[in-house]
Amino acid sequence: MTTSTIDAPAAGCHSLVLRLPAGADPQHLLSGAMPDPVRIRQTSVPAGADAPTAEDRRRAESLRPIHRDGPPLRAVVLRYTDGTADLVLVAVRAVVPPAALRRIARRALGGAAEEGGVLTGALPGVLPRPPATAVPPRPTVGGGPVPAQRRGPEWGLGEPELHGVVGSARIDLGGLGEQAERLFLPAIALALSRYAGGDRTELGVLDLGTGTGDDIDEVICVHAVEEHPECSGAEFLRRFDREPVTPLPPAAAQEPPAVGVVLSPAFEEGRYTAALAPVFPLTVQLDRGASHAICRFDRGSVDASVAQRFCAHVAHLARQLAHGAGDRPLADLELVPSAEREAVLRTGGAGGADGTAPARGRIDHTFERVAAARPDAVALLADGDRLTYRQLNDRADAVAAGLAALDVAPGSLIGVCLERNAELVVTLLGVLKAGCAYVPMDPHYPAQRLHFTTRNAEVPVVVTSAAEFPPVPGVRLLTPAALTELGAGRATTDGSPPDASGDEGDGPAYVIYTSGSTGTPKGVVVPHRNVLALLRATAEDFALGPDDTWTLFHSSAFDFSVWEIWGCLLTGGRLVVVPYWTTRDTEEFYDLLVEQGVTVLNQTPSAFAQLVRTDQRVRGELALRLVVFGGEPLDVRMLAPWFARHPASDCRVVNMFGITETTVHVTAQTVTPREVAAGSRSVGHPLPGWSVSVRDERGRVLPPGAPGEIYVGGAGVADRYLGLPELTGQRFVLDEATGERVYRSGDKGRLRPDGRLDHLGRLDNQVKVRGHRIELDEIRTVLLGAPRVTAAAVVVSRDEPDDPASSRIDAYVVLEDGYGVTDPADVLAHAGAKLPDYMMPTTITVVAGIPLTINGKPDVSGLPDPRTAAAPADAQERPAAQAAPTADGITDDILSIWSKFLNTPVGPQDNFFTLGGNSLLVVRVLAEMRERDLPRVSPKQLYEHSTAAQFVEYVRQLAGAAR
Repeated sequence: MTTSTIDAPAAGCHSLVLRLPAGADPQHLLSGAMPDPVRIRQTSVPAGADAPTAEDRRRAESLRPIHRDGPPLRAVVLRYTDGTADLVLVAVRAVVPPAALRRIARRALGGAAEEGGVLTGALPGVLPRPPATAVPPRPTVGGGPVPAQRRGPEWGLGEPELHGVVGSARIDLGGLGEQAERLFLPAIALALSRYAGGDRTELGVLDLGTGTGDDIDEVICVHAVEEHPECSGAEFLRRFDREPVTPLPPAAAQEPPAVGVVLSPAFEEGRYTAALAPVFPLTVQLDRGASHAICRFDRGSVDASVAQRFCAHVAHLARQLAHGAGDRPLADLELVPSAEREAVLRTGGAGGADGTAPARGRIDHTFERVAAARPDAVALLADGDRLTYRQLNDRADAVAAGLAALDVAPGSLIGVCLERNAELVVTLLGVLKAGCAYVPMDPHYPAQRLHFTTRNAEVPVVVTSAAEFPPVPGVRLLTPAALTELGAGRATTDGSPPDASGDEGDGPAYVIYTSGSTGTPKGVVVPHRNVLALLRATAEDFALGPDDTWTLFHSSAFDFSVWEIWGCLLTGGRLVVVPYWTTRDTEEFYDLLVEQGVTVLNQTPSAFAQLVRTDQRVRGELALRLVVFGGEPLDVRMLAPWFARHPASDCRVVNMFGITETTVHVTAQTVTPREVAAGSRSVGHPLPGWSVSVRDERGRVLPPGAPGEIYVGGAGVADRYLGLPELTGQRFVLDEATGERVYRSGDKGRLRPDGRLDHLGRLDNQVKVRGHRIELDEIRTVLLGAPRVTAAAVVVSRDEPDDPASSRIDAYVVLEDGYGVTDPADVLAHAGAKLPDYMMPTTITVVAGIPLTINGKPDVSGLPDPRTAAAPADAQERPAAQAAPTADGITDDILSIWSKFLNTPVGPQDNFFTLGGNSLLVVRVLAEMRERDLPRVSPKQLYEHSTAAQFVEYVRQLAGAAR
């Protein structure tokens, strides 16, 4: 690959390099070729080890463009030490077209008689400076000025700091013979379709003609490219030939397609370059009749290795189209040859590329070894409880003994529905010690969801302190104290669970339920060995050990808690359990981090964004050395103020991509200020023992850069979905490419040439909202179950695109009898009985019908703005004076703060959460109140006083008590 630097006019210039006859005088040869003389500069090319080669000089001179105020033609003679010489002609293509350049070349080579002597009509005006009308301020391409920077293909993976540096690669068309030109454009179009993920894309074409005429109209035409899998290769070629191309209008030519072809006439006289810089961010030049093509690209838009692969794939597809592909379905044509496919898989860690052996063992046995080594070290801090490793181990043994007293069979699933406290961790460990697997349930979930999980998992026992846990026939409900009492005197001395699976770790450790597209949650069964593999893959890199203090911040029903609990306790650290309301009060949580000297913190980006704001205001002495992000995509730009106070050398920040079905984490990317400045979307390399690859809709491996579905293999792949064999077979598949079992994630991503992964969102109807994975179809199914609802649609919106706290779930419903004053509230109440808070719609809008696309899918763009579609019933009846500001300063302040963060006018009777409030916005509201010197209020109090009038009265009482 070679490189050069883009100059703005270069795309509108072309060049020709000629080997001069021995002893030729180029000035004399060209003197009669044009109506005005052209000054020829001559230079000698020095020899020597340090001197540039002849090829370097030829190339540099042939790619040096005409400046805006210069003459439209430049001639330079390069003389070499062996007596040979090259004539390099560079011209503005709009003034000196290819046909004119050919006649000049033939004159220089002694062919004046054949061309009729003096060249006429090629150069308007008088050289060396033609009229302003002849040479525009900037050379034009496609009827418009060439912009300074253009958007490259999504899959290009260029480095922005290399913008303006041109790379080149060769496309070998050997073996295609006379078919080369006919097959070339379709092969590029097909490759482009595959690289673009099968979506409709565009291929630009700039045809410079056959070279016989002087008048060329440089208009970029666009092929609308869309692969038709049902076609044969021959039919695709016929379609490509007859489908019309669309000229790009001059205004649009300033932003031409990201990939295009320049078709140029063949030059037998010398080496011709049709454009000195890429006309498109990735430009392929094909000289008619040539056996190869040249790809030139802006390295700010396209990575060099990606461009080289693209060129190889174009040639590979062209050869398939030429040889035997005529009757084959187009979809059978392979983009990536088999040898390269294996190399790409190894880049992503497939096939045991990192040499990591499978993990073995059980979580509880590993904990017991840590406890035996550090019996008196503090293991757990929670609500005043302080447990050493010995105490935690003994109390967990008592829980295991209690389960044994109930004759619970090893391998059973045990429900655990507890608040975040010491009893939660003790119970989870005790369940594992009993040879069982835990099924965590959040006590804040609706009763119907708890009931469903209990029945679906077929648990014989639920350990809970919830007073109103829904009864399920045949299921025993026991408090942790009652369970421990049952096992009094029966705890084993060695802690070995009575299971028959030995210490291999093949049995399940937990079953966590995630949102399901069918309208019901689905349980993911994860074995012990997966968790141990996760710790083995990260402990050394993250330097996890006894000196660390972790927090248990997340719900046990969220798999981030698996990493927090066992990541800490299996490496000898100290685990600080964060109470529920402290997790919702960022300032209180920040104080806990400082007080406890927390060193390892795990957060969703949404939650950490609030912590960054608190850190800027409070500026406490944090002991953090490692921050791990997970649960949702990270916008690295939010970390700029964090790095301003906490250098990357003091606190390592790691962005990790993961899925419940692949055991919490899959990849890791250390984030530094460099990634922040670049706006990186990388989630890093796969962890040792894990693998990632990107596939198309047929499961075929895609090359680096091309977006597709992320497949995850290796040590983290879960066993199955509980009781769902059909869904398990669809998502947990045997990979034909590697022979390994992999999980089809449904996430969209692209692999980078160095093996790092970019996460690009979801392919299906699943979303992440504040760290929680949500199937919108589950919400839709629940809404359809409400009385009188005949149709529904659910979308996720953001009031501020860059602010995850502004995310909201908007629902639209069609009712049997049309609009009704209380109907939306009834539907909301129905949803609240089945869905957890994080899945509840922020708005429910009644519409006459759900608009559909031509494919029969909901047309989201046709849905009304929920903020304006229909005001809530109480707002319709509210007297105008009631919503008006009052003379009370506290009332005015609170109404204005709520209006600011809820992005809608707020009246005294409005409910914060009905208007779209969520836990993150609660934190922002309370922070704004402190900035306005209003009394400090805890998040719990806002939840308990959620209407504006109630909250104002509560704040007024606090203010009065403070006087």
